[in-house]
Amino acid sequence: MSKAMTMNSDSIDGTSPSAKDRLLPLNKEVVECRVCPRLVNYRESVAKVKKKQFLNCNYWGKPVPGFGDIKASILVVGLAPALHGGNRTGRVFTGDRSADFLVKAFFEAGFSNQSRSVDADDGLELHGVYVTAAVKCVPPDNKPTSEEISNCAHFLKSELEICNWSRVILCLGQLAYRSTMNLLKQDNLFSDKIPKFEHGLEFGLSDGRKVFASYHPSPRNTQTGKLTAKMFSSLLQRINRGLGQTS
Repeated sequence: MSKAMTMNSDSIDGTSPSAKDRLLPLNKEVVECRVCPRLVNYRESVAKVKKKQFLNCNYWGKPVPGFGDIKASILVVGLAPALHGGNRTGRVFTGDRSADFLVKAFFEAGFSNQSRSVDADDGLELHGVYVTAAVKCVPPDNKPTSEEISNCAHFLKSELEICNWSRVILCLGQLAYRSTMNLLKQDNLFSDKIPKFEHGLEFGLSDGRKVFASYHPSPRNTQTGKLTAKMFSSLLQRINRGLGQTS
């Protein structure tokens, strides 16, 4: 069993057998996927060439499955693995600056046991949160094509179904938001047009769940002040209050 698969099986201990039985094969299918030639070539070439900073690292170089608490109240959907983050470490939001921002915020809100996410063996545990991505492979320039997004959609659809304890879906960035909302609309969970993306958006579904949207915690947003730690913390506090938890 691969490191990523071992990691994810550990993270779902204590859940119902049916959830485990569905998630583990799904994650295996994710890791083995080679449907998109452009993404396969890109992720594997980066894993071979590597970044100077990580020359001694064994890059993952494969699709990256979700990670966290399968019984989570909050399902977080990002864009895709980072070039030298998830694509290197094999765990979503791990080993890059987006991960630094996100996991620190999770820790301060009580959703993780530590404030850093540096590699798949760092002991990180998420509490009440499951994190995944709309696209499972790192795309060139962080821009997957519409066909690549479509090819990956069934993975996210399955995660939305398996993580059926979730009461909140938090979308990080416009692409993750659109991908998620398209799937939810296909399932007839709302009938109106998809609301325009904006940070802090809150939208109710017919099954009682709520969708929240945030700017993606990429350096492009966090270093320019488009998304600040205070903004993201305030959003997590709103979500916590809605779940009847204190922050």
